[in-house]
Amino acid sequence: MRMTLGFIMTTVVIDSMGIGLILPVMPALLEEIGDIPLSEAAIWGGLLTTVFAVMQFFFSPVVGALSDRFGRRPVLLISLGILALDYLVMAVAQVFWILLLGRMLAGISAATQSTATAAIADISKPEEKAARFGLVGAAFGLGFVLGPMLGGILGEYGTRAPFYAAAGLAALNMVFGFFVMPETVTDATRRPLSLARTNPLGAFFNVGLNPELRRLLLLFFLYEIAFFVYPAIWAYFTTARFGWSEGMIGASLAGFGVAMAIVQGGLIRVILKFLGDRGTVLYGLIFNACAFTFLGFVTSGALALSFIPITALGAVVIPAIQAVMSRLTPDDSQGELQGVLASVAAIATIISPLMMTTVFWRFTAEDAPVYLPGAPFLVSMLLMLVCMAVFLAPRRARPA
Repeated sequence: MRMTLGFIMTTVVIDSMGIGLILPVMPALLEEIGDIPLSEAAIWGGLLTTVFAVMQFFFSPVVGALSDRFGRRPVLLISLGILALDYLVMAVAQVFWILLLGRMLAGISAATQSTATAAIADISKPEEKAARFGLVGAAFGLGFVLGPMLGGILGEYGTRAPFYAAAGLAALNMVFGFFVMPETVTDATRRPLSLARTNPLGAFFNVGLNPELRRLLLLFFLYEIAFFVYPAIWAYFTTARFGWSEGMIGASLAGFGVAMAIVQGGLIRVILKFLGDRGTVLYGLIFNACAFTFLGFVTSGALALSFIPITALGAVVIPAIQAVMSRLTPDDSQGELQGVLASVAAIATIISPLMMTTVFWRFTAEDAPVYLPGAPFLVSMLLMLVCMAVFLAPRRARPA
């Protein structure tokens, strides 16, 4: 059991390293390929993220259902192979449409974290799930420490180097998983494949039969839109507001990753113990609303850098929500649930980058009514308030 858990955590760490590796160089890469200013590069960056999310929305339920039928192991290995190919495509891209193709491939194969989370659910007792989902977040945070640091360093030698590194990491992880990853789906929990469960609408219908799950899905959706402001805007925001280099952007993201690893790997257990799942969600929403307000108006790079680790203290909402939803879902549908959550996150990712980068462009362009690079964070703050309203709304009584 410990070896299985350890491998899954290692998988998430290496996968998130690949994501973090490319973040610091995206603004420079888009400016280089398109010969455009930073404000326009942010719009194109948002489009790339949206295309990724569209593909993820359509394919995540398929992948979740496939993992319920054929197991987590083959799904993870195939996904990693496609991700390695995707990074190689982006490494050689000289025109925008090739970057677009690369993001489409990545969206199709972006089942790794949701499948890893389903594997965690397979091997965890109900009372262990919240803390272990927190470990997944901590592993992601740890990878986010190492990835941006390495990406920032490699970015100083060229915008393509981080993509080759990401491809290598995905390929090595695939080989590692081939020899180490056991199958966590058993004959007792294996479920036949059906068309209704391999399309987004069918999967949403199945999960949404539970009224409480529907409400939690709405909360999850709104939260993902708001929280995605970090990857959607951070590189552009810090370049425009503070003039940070690729290395500095990478270091700041690494600081956020360290704090996330600490919060989701250890501190969340203390918070859950004293506040419970519901209190933890409410605390996280309030804290994030305050953090987004601060980032919306901060003008000092040194102050922003010192505040970055503190922002991670609100990163307890998703593990707590996942734990509640997992306990409300049958054991043979954990993969389907994680696929639906991945699809919900994908819809949020379709909306958020376009919305956030458009707000950023509107408040940083030459004809901006007010120069305010932090405006997207204020949008996220308002969304946190909506999340609180949804979470605190009276629960419907279940029909007898």
